[in-house]
Parts: sequence; structure tokens; C-alpha cells
Amino acid sequence: MLIHIGYDLQISLPQPTPVMLLLDVHPSRINDLISYSPLVLPGIEIARSVDFYGNRMQRFVAPAGELNLRASGAIKDPGTLDPAFPHAREVPVAELPDYCLHYLAGSRYCETDELNQIAWSLFGNSKPGWQRVQDIVTFVHNHLRFSYPEASSTRTALSAYRERVGVCRDFAHLAITFCRCMNIPARYVNGYLGDIGVPKDPAPMDFSAWMEVYLDHRWITLDARHNKRRTGRIVIARGRDAADVAMITTYGPHTLTKFHVVTDEITEQPPTLRQRLTAAA
Repeated sequence: MLIHIGYDLQISLPQPTPVMLLLDVHPSRINDLISYSPLVLPGIEIARSVDFYGNRMQRFVAPAGELNLRASGAIKDPGTLDPAFPHAREVPVAELPDYCLHYLAGSRYCETDELNQIAWSLFGNSKPGWQRVQDIVTFVHNHLRFSYPEASSTRTALSAYRERVGVCRDFAHLAITFCRCMNIPARYVNGYLGDIGVPKDPAPMDFSAWMEVYLDHRWITLDARHNKRRTGRIVIARGRDAADVAMITTYGPHTLTKFHVVTDEITEQPPTLRQRLTAAA
């Protein structure tokens, strides 16, 4: 399967401002890219590196005014559903790799201390391992109502639990927090997830958020918003929560004035594909 990915964003800056972006495809998927037109900003030098979590980072100083951010490409994907591991077991805390302990602790949007008692009352009797994680995902999926108009950049897992509403990041934060409370390492992931193999969502395409949990010494993808296995996930960044993987960070005020994301399966023959990618760039 080939998937066309890309973004066309615009921010307005009142003054020259340092900017950091986490918008490039994750290094783990670089070899799957068959064509890519990266971000280019005429007259602006972009420093490209890898951040603390292994995500591809872009840094530059933007002038005052409107700043257009665009990139597009095509990526190979196996076209298979998220793998299921029904016999996956929890790894005892004493046997976890050191770095996994980082994903058991509370973080900016995941208040394990506030939700610990609630988590154990809800999932303490669940079968440990895969079934417990599935119970968490299903609970969060049913507990929260998805609503773009009610999105909030400051909503935490505890707030989402109390308000019972959110967008994909809130579903991910609440599920991650419950997993951590149950001593299951969990991390936040954002990236591309198109409507491939499912009915088209009439809402404009957006980036998506989900989680990965550590069971049986492997990271496993789970999605509390959709609560079903999907195909075509393209990872951009991983971290403890959304604070670690903000796609646009400006060290000064900015206003987002345009937001367009593309994630579509490509079905054309190669000559048409080349034309399409050229036009999209």
C-alpha cells in the first residue's frame, strides 16, 4: 500500500521568534518513504536533529509575519491491521528495562497520583496483561465523547475523566494514565492516520494520537478513540504525553491561521503518482 502524507500549515508571528517543529516522519519509518518533499523556508536556515525521545526535530528563527509550513510525500505501508497479542503478559516492575520506568511516572497531562485509586477500583480485577489493557481502552472509549468543538489544549487525563469529553489526545492521555496506574508502561504517539479501510470521516483530516503499551517486552499499539484495529498508522513522534511531542512550539506568541493535513491511500499507477506528488509539493 502507498499512502500520500503531508501538511500545509500557516502561523502568524508578531515578532521574530524561535520555532521548533516535530512534523517529520519518525526515523523508524524513514526507509518506507519512497518520495518526500521536506519543509523548505526560503531565506531561513533550518537545523535538523533528533530530540531526547528519538523524534526528528527542526529548529529555526522565523521572521515576523505569516509563516507557511508545507511538506508532502508518499510512504509504503504493509496495509495490515494493528497487530493483536491476546496472550501478552504484563512485565513485573522489577523486570522492566530501566528506560520503561520513565513511562510509569506521572507527566504533564497524565496525573497518575490523582487517578491511581480510580484505576485500581476499575481495573484491579481485570485479568493482567492484554485483557486488562483492552478493558482500559474499552472503558475510555465508552467513557469519553469525541468532540472537536470542545477541544482544549490544557485538558488533562483527570479533566477528561471528569468532563467525559475530548479529542484523540484526551482519549490517549486517559488510557495512558490508567495503564501507568496499573504498572503498565505506556507512551503517547502522534502521527498520520487516514480513513483507510473505514468509512470516511466528514470532518477535515487531522493528525491523530494513540498510545503504545509495554507488554511481554514489546511495545504494542492501541487506540482508545477508535477502539478497533486500524491500518496505515504513520508515526511522527513518541513521548510521555502531548507536552513532549508538540508539533509546533514557538518561543513567543503565535496564531495558527491555516491547518490542512493529507493522509490518503494512493491507487494511481506510478506515472500519475509522480505527477501528484510534484503538484502537492
